[in-house]
Amino acid sequence: MICESAEALAQALPRTGAIAGLDLGTKTIGVAVSDGLRSVASPLTVIRRTKFTADAQALLEIAADRALVGLVLGLPRNMDGSEGPRAQSTRAFARNLERLTPLPIAFWDERLSTVAAERALLEGDTSRKRRAEVIDQVAAGYILQGALDRLRHLGAGG
Repeated sequence: MICESAEALAQALPRTGAIAGLDLGTKTIGVAVSDGLRSVASPLTVIRRTKFTADAQALLEIAADRALVGLVLGLPRNMDGSEGPRAQSTRAFARNLERLTPLPIAFWDERLSTVAAERALLEGDTSRKRRAEVIDQVAAGYILQGALDRLRHLGAGG
């Protein structure tokens, strides 16, 4: 089920249970997960993209291993709020993933999440090599934390 709003996601989720945030890039997928009470997002891993079937299988294995109850995909909107080719690609990924899992899938505006992640890593004095390795999962953490904060504001978890 694809949820177009945080409100729809809140209604689709059980009271507790971890959810994942995904930062879909062309080469990698950054993955972050929440705790069961949906308070804190933690960067988890980066999946190297190959083809959709393998990417989806890797995501669904993480979902099963961690008993996830929902997925939040970063939606890369343009700065004016419009959706370009990358946003359409993310929506297509979600539609394909929806066929493979009963988990609710939602979108979260990811504008500036990578910028915020980069800034946090720079402030943490992270080396350039290490930043390149973890930037996508840290960006996924920012995406997920934004969604968690919104869900908590709606009274749906946390």
